[in-house]
Amino acid sequence: MSRNFVLAAAISLALAACTGNTPEAVTEKTPATAPSAAENPLLAASTLPFGAPMFDKIKDADYLPAFEEGMKQHLAEMRKIADNPEPATFENTIEAQERTGETLNRVARIFFSLVQADTNPARQKIQEEIAPKLAAHQDEIALDPKLFARVKAVYDARATLKLDPVQLRLVERDYQEMVRAGAQLSEADKVVMRKLNVEETTLSTDFHNKLVAAAAAGAVQVDDKAKLDGLSEGDIASAADAAKERKLDGKWLLALQNTTQQPVLASLKDRELRAKVLEASETRTEHGDSNDTRKIIQRLAQLRAQKAKLLGFDTYAAYSLADQMAITPDKALKLLTDTVPAATAKARSEIVKMQAVIDQQHADSKTGDFKLTASDWDFYAEQVRKAEFDLDESQIKPYFEMDNVLHNGVFYAATQMYGITFKERKDLPVYNPDMKVYEVFDKDGSSLALFYTDYFKRDSKSGGAWMDVFVEQDGLTGAKPVVFNVCNFTKPAAGQPALLSFDDVTTMFHEFGHALHGMFSKVKYPSIAGTSTSRDFVEFPSQFNEHWASDPKVFANYAKHYKTGEPMPQALVDKIKKASKFNSGYGTTEYLSAALLDLAWHTLPADAPLQDVDKFEADALKKFKVDLAEVPPRYRTSYFDHIWGGGYSAGYYAYFWSEVLDDDAFEWFKEHGGMTAENGQIFRDKILSRGNTVDLATLYRDFRGKDPSVEPLLENRGLK
Repeated sequence: MSRNFVLAAAISLALAACTGNTPEAVTEKTPATAPSAAENPLLAASTLPFGAPMFDKIKDADYLPAFEEGMKQHLAEMRKIADNPEPATFENTIEAQERTGETLNRVARIFFSLVQADTNPARQKIQEEIAPKLAAHQDEIALDPKLFARVKAVYDARATLKLDPVQLRLVERDYQEMVRAGAQLSEADKVVMRKLNVEETTLSTDFHNKLVAAAAAGAVQVDDKAKLDGLSEGDIASAADAAKERKLDGKWLLALQNTTQQPVLASLKDRELRAKVLEASETRTEHGDSNDTRKIIQRLAQLRAQKAKLLGFDTYAAYSLADQMAITPDKALKLLTDTVPAATAKARSEIVKMQAVIDQQHADSKTGDFKLTASDWDFYAEQVRKAEFDLDESQIKPYFEMDNVLHNGVFYAATQMYGITFKERKDLPVYNPDMKVYEVFDKDGSSLALFYTDYFKRDSKSGGAWMDVFVEQDGLTGAKPVVFNVCNFTKPAAGQPALLSFDDVTTMFHEFGHALHGMFSKVKYPSIAGTSTSRDFVEFPSQFNEHWASDPKVFANYAKHYKTGEPMPQALVDKIKKASKFNSGYGTTEYLSAALLDLAWHTLPADAPLQDVDKFEADALKKFKVDLAEVPPRYRTSYFDHIWGGGYSAGYYAYFWSEVLDDDAFEWFKEHGGMTAENGQIFRDKILSRGNTVDLATLYRDFRGKDPSVEPLLENRGLK
């Protein structure tokens, strides 16, 4: 997509707001007139290495005037291209667009990154004000008939212009993006489209604001420490710290994470408290209060369908997937529904095993027998795991200290595969003191990128984990990437180590896979560089990188006890390996449920009435045969931020689609000798450095030598 569309992607992927409170956030006022570049650090290129953000100089009051000035500059640059009296050429139209929007892109990348990872009331207010303005700004460019005429002129003549393959790809993407934005609509329909786009942006922002507030409000307060029996002392201390932060001294607070299931459910022995935690999670945005999201969802689903119809598509999913690898909703649905029987059958077999444990443990107790419920699942899954594999999460965590995993696991694997090395930079400012910055050096010793980490959960941060860039790789200007990873690991109490679960370790490898995709980008045109690919491809490099977390050589290098430095005993390593496919029925079914819900909502026709959210969800789960009471969707509709507040509407299937690619690619590595520098270079050259410069199905085939097979995925998930 052309550079003027990069901003839209950044906004859609970073529509986030959290609760927070700092004196600066409360007292700052936005000036009536925009300050000069000397007064506003966002209005000029950063003087720091790599153009890294000057977080020590940027104030909340700088953002709004910088956005206004950035939009003004960008619009002037684009109008100059549209009004150019010379015949349209690749250089004066397509490449010229790639050079526009420098100020606006800089401001947007920094602001939306912060509003997602470290927001406060001032930033939240700025977001609510600027989001609809940015949507209107985007339409001002995308729906400009003079600009489209020039892009179309280059597109129509592309076969005669002697373009290289990357230039041809860029021309075709620019044209397609403008058509998909509505450039060919009548003037009357453009007016409708503009209104729908502003409304969608406003509602998505509102959804996310409500969700984050609801998640914070939904934290479960515990008054009696005895009810926390089963949690580690470190987890109890963290719960006490969370309570203190909200002035609840003498209490404990179990904060909600973004998914339906909550990590504490695996350890809490108090069944009543487990049920209370899951109920808080599932109903966080369904209390009929100011944080209830269901009315927003009703309208978002409807207006997206209306947008799709305006653009000539039967449903929003049909529109959304037309430029993805899947191409059609039917192909995405088939991949998911074909997996449902095996996944649910495996989940039911897991239920039988857990029910047997319950019956055995409670047969002679005062509590009597009971049937397994969703809030019991993780707790009794742990019992089964202990019985079958003699494996306890508390045995594992001491070997996964966070910094050690990063340096001797994540970084070590990247060094082995790609030859890159890392050096911490303590001279560069950060937006939160828990962050760290690393300079990344290529195998020839040259400086490649900057990499920021922000790993601990806090109230000012959105849930989940993600990667993004503060500075994008740009072959036109020579800009090198400034990449960051954000996670939500539990912050330990003062003086305690940050110990991770193996799921957390996998998350760290996953997000760094995205970072590698951004850092290794070697593309001339920024709008098709790095991770600017389709949703159902962009998760491929990240999910592929997860495989190295369990590679024997890598695992042995980082799985060491935080106190003694002793490696994990081989017997425990073997247990983890044997248990790797444990609970796969549950994990696959909860994912499929969410992905199918997403497609159900986004395959509604434009003339469908507003839906009863709860009934629609129940009916959809039943229709797709994933309505297992014991296995709720990973995200229920009312807090499904990926699809309502982020960039994955009609696209949550993408994780599964990409998993087919990543497991198939890992088969190639196994066939060719595994983790070697030679294999790493091939993967870097053919996948990680190419961005969106080639049709992505072709890109994969050029690497693999054939189309991907679904068989490795089914085997890795224990479904075959």
